[in-house]
Amino acid sequence: MVAVVRAVGAGGVLASVVVEVVLRKLGPKPGRPVVGRLVRAPRRGSVVVIEFPDGLHEYVTTPVRRILRMAGEEVYYLQTTNSRYRLEVRRVQPSPAENSLVR
Repeated sequence: MVAVVRAVGAGGVLASVVVEVVLRKLGPKPGRPVVGRLVRAPRRGSVVVIEFPDGLHEYVTTPVRRILRMAGEEVYYLQTTNSRYRLEVRRVQPSPAENSLVR
């Protein structure tokens, strides 16, 4: 229920962040919400991938056309080729650091 996002922080150190999200489809047939780990963050022209908590299944959208963010909140409205979604960020946490030292 989290997304792994890699970012370069201070000193050029690469850090991983896990993002737990809820994706709700908007419209006349909303369906049930998708809760999981964000694997691929929303970017214009690419798909959004959310991994289910079981780790075996993923939810994949069609390519993103527009992204709107609510000011002061971690809520995004996405318009894809076929649908509209509301993406809520539930929790952001740093993932455990991997020890790359070999002894």
